[in-house]
Amino acid sequence: MTRIQRLPDHLVNQIAAGEVVERPASALKEILENSLDAGASKVSVDLAQGGIKLIRVTDNGSGIAAEDLPLALDRHATSKIASLDDLESVATLGFRGEGLASVASVSRLTLVSRPHDADHAHQIIAIDGTLHPVEPAAHPHGTSVEVVDLYFNTPARRKFLKSENTEYAHCEATFERIALAHPDVEFLLRHNGKVIWRLPAQSAEDRVAALLGKDFVAAAIPLDSQAGPLALTGFVASPTYSKASRDAQYFYVNGRFVRDKTAQHALRQAYRDVLHHDRHPAYALFFQLEPSGVDVNVHPTKIEVRFRESQAVHQFLFHSVHKALAGTTAGAAPTVQVDNSTPDAAPALSQGESASLFGNSSPAPAARPTSFSAPPAQPFRYQQQAIPLNVAREAVGVYDKLFGGLREEERALSRPEPAMPSPAAPLPHPAVLAMPAHDENGIPPLGFALAQLHGVYILSQCAEGLILVDMHAAHERIVYERLKTALETDAIPLQPLLLPVSFAADRMEVATAHEHGEEMKKLGVELAPLSPTQIAVRGVPVWLKDGDPVELARAVLKDVREFGLSQVLTERRNELLATMACHGAVRANRLLTLPEMNALLRDMEATERSGQCNHGRPTWTRLTMRDLDKLFMRGQ
Repeated sequence: MTRIQRLPDHLVNQIAAGEVVERPASALKEILENSLDAGASKVSVDLAQGGIKLIRVTDNGSGIAAEDLPLALDRHATSKIASLDDLESVATLGFRGEGLASVASVSRLTLVSRPHDADHAHQIIAIDGTLHPVEPAAHPHGTSVEVVDLYFNTPARRKFLKSENTEYAHCEATFERIALAHPDVEFLLRHNGKVIWRLPAQSAEDRVAALLGKDFVAAAIPLDSQAGPLALTGFVASPTYSKASRDAQYFYVNGRFVRDKTAQHALRQAYRDVLHHDRHPAYALFFQLEPSGVDVNVHPTKIEVRFRESQAVHQFLFHSVHKALAGTTAGAAPTVQVDNSTPDAAPALSQGESASLFGNSSPAPAARPTSFSAPPAQPFRYQQQAIPLNVAREAVGVYDKLFGGLREEERALSRPEPAMPSPAAPLPHPAVLAMPAHDENGIPPLGFALAQLHGVYILSQCAEGLILVDMHAAHERIVYERLKTALETDAIPLQPLLLPVSFAADRMEVATAHEHGEEMKKLGVELAPLSPTQIAVRGVPVWLKDGDPVELARAVLKDVREFGLSQVLTERRNELLATMACHGAVRANRLLTLPEMNALLRDMEATERSGQCNHGRPTWTRLTMRDLDKLFMRGQ
């Protein structure tokens, strides 16, 4: 029988490090929080190789006495709490006494500090959790913590770290979250010797503008709400400034960045009526309440909290944000600007006025301009898309040859209808129909295209009557099946772009492109990071060359980042390919020529499951001659 035994302190620290120090960004967070708890007004951060090789944080805080330096690297040793009452009303960012001890057990750590009343500094070095004696050192007032070779003594854990770019992106995100909540503190961030951020002490609005961008502040609504001990300040972006991910959501409780389900649900509900369900709001909110009203001792990383009155907090957050959003839209009507500089411009019509349907119609007399009215606009004209004469003649010849006499045959075969008029039959339900067989005269199952309706539907004449095709849904299914087949065989063929298209990207997108750029070529997407904020699209799948390369790249990066490339290529392969196909399918309001419409119909006939798009909608429906006769009560 195995006896219970006490684990060595060094092993206990390494176990704790697995919870507290998940990656370099976790170590950086613990050290920065200690600097702020020490009252620092100036903090500088130096990173090397994304924080894997080096993390150095220097501050001008109160410092640590020489005799307390060994305790600073000991587990559960802290100056921030002393009793259970202190734990239940924590007012500092750190309190567990585990951060530095956990970091020291999996790295080479040097701690140098000089209190304001000390003549000189002292330092202590910890290697693999072993403490060296305290020694005198040279250092200005404040503290420096230097972490070198994180996880050098636990190679199994080190191999789970991501690439340098990815780890740096997480470190920068941690730095920004902490800097955003403390605008009165001066921050400096350097990576591999290059200055990335230099933030002076400034107002909250200036700090938000520096970190989140001036466009966010321009679209943001200042918020300042208070109800008893609860206070909420910050900025909520207008619904038009929504995002495809939650990256622009910053929520703080008593200065601590948290991810809380209660708060997230309340804020989501506040945006519910003004935001599309696929989009995410952007905000930077600072929630203040009494320390006793929130439990921060929930998770070792301290990113989760628990409110003692969660329902009251939910209601306060919801009503505060909902009121701020309602104040920006109440009584405001959207303004539409119409450019009347060209003859083809379409001015708005007043109530009761109709536009001419034909270009040769004489326009209605213009209203007499007054001293405050705008000049009379050009009359609105609808114009038919021009079709080359040879194409039109060819189409008419084909239809006359194939469908001549079809009307007479159907009339002869149709049964007589009752003489009494009856209401028109409803249109057939747009269910998924079976693909018709080829006609004995060689007419294709989906017939030949006649015209395009409102830039959305294709009208086709077939052996049985009329077929309507949703061109976007149909093309989406065709592209989706081609992508699936190509990826199952080997890789999706890539079409290099003659001129690469660059777009502004966040740090996570750039890190994902760095880490998985080569593997993403299997998906037919070639990306090249140009800078920490720019990515170039150099190639797209050959069937998506006419789509939007930027939107396609963002969709692929989003899935790879959230689920990992291996899961994207296996479990979520079809979901990603469906998204890619949607981005590459022909869009509504795009005018197609007759040959293009016929080519789409032929592709549908050769594609599996072409009766449905990727989202389950039908792609085509049919109206037989009998259905059309019933609509117009012919023969009744």
